[in-house]
Amino acid sequence: MSDDRRLQLVAPCHFGLEAVVKRELQSLGFSVLGTTDGRVIFAGDAAGIVRANIHLRSAERVLLRVGHLSVHTPDDLFEAVQELPWEDYLPRDASFPVVKAVGIRSRLFAPQMIQRTVQKAAVLRMSRHYGMEHFPMDGASYPIRVFIMNDEADICLDTTGESLHKRGYRKSNVMAPIAENLAASLIMLTPWRADRILVDPFCGSGTFLIEAALMAANIAPGIHRSFLSEQWTELIPPALWKECRREAYAAIDPDVETDLQGYDIDPQAIDVAKIAAQEAGVEELVHFQVRDVADLSHRKKYGFLLTNPPYGERLGAEDEKALFRLYQTLGERYRALDDWSMYLITSYPDAERAIGKKADKNRKLYNGMIETRFYQYLGAKPPRRTDRGST
Repeated sequence: MSDDRRLQLVAPCHFGLEAVVKRELQSLGFSVLGTTDGRVIFAGDAAGIVRANIHLRSAERVLLRVGHLSVHTPDDLFEAVQELPWEDYLPRDASFPVVKAVGIRSRLFAPQMIQRTVQKAAVLRMSRHYGMEHFPMDGASYPIRVFIMNDEADICLDTTGESLHKRGYRKSNVMAPIAENLAASLIMLTPWRADRILVDPFCGSGTFLIEAALMAANIAPGIHRSFLSEQWTELIPPALWKECRREAYAAIDPDVETDLQGYDIDPQAIDVAKIAAQEAGVEELVHFQVRDVADLSHRKKYGFLLTNPPYGERLGAEDEKALFRLYQTLGERYRALDDWSMYLITSYPDAERAIGKKADKNRKLYNGMIETRFYQYLGAKPPRRTDRGST
């Protein structure tokens, strides 16, 4: 395959955030071909695979679409898959397991059956092309992912490997309460920019603040990690990875000034956040401190609260009142701030009542398997810089 061959690529994402991924892809110069539930399809080439993996903040992974098929029966699926040009992508020693299959609102929905069918069809095609009855499959890994919705199947190769939310900066085994790509997506849903104040009063392991710092300094989220398709040397020349990383390093803004503050009542969480910020190279851009939400204050105007407070998923009835009071306190401290905006993601059903105000906007999202709402309280916009200078 030539380096500039046009390919169809797929960026899976959290349901409800397709528009965020679409805008990000367009800002990176990609041509978006379409969107479906939880997926954005875009055009690219070998260099595009590299660039998307290194630069995308909001997506879960980058898939190379081998085929898009209409299928209704296992025979349909088998015949269509064995007609796909697998040899254009896979060398003779490739390992190409079907690692995941999903069927939604389709006649084909059983994952194991879909996996077996696709695997047999791909092996048949490869056998015919290479004249081999058995494959060693001891070469590079080219995992196949199958997604079927409304009887339309996407047959893809996973170029990423570990999900894109694994930036490489979280070395601790402590589980982050929000994935890095979801945190980045939520930041993109706000008007926050690097010259604005951002505070997370329930910062936990610091994901929101670290992602904001990476954006502020223009640090590509995948700059410090490796990707599965770096092994695909026949498909993607190693020089493309070196060049993209070189450009990404050159684009970093080492002199950016920020006001990013993270607070948490748990000292261990703050320690984890500080280590992660150091690993990400943004420890100078974020201030973390042990502090109760009841002590939240800031003297400046027009800031942002962005947070993922406790949901109460594992609380007993005796703790419901405490959780309500926690959100009450958050609402009280927010109202004490001068012309600030507040954004929070939570599954707590009484959040708005406890905060004491209905959100200006809210959006249903999933944090892992938990259905949540992203509540948006919109503060006043700061005056234009020309206006500030005339006062």
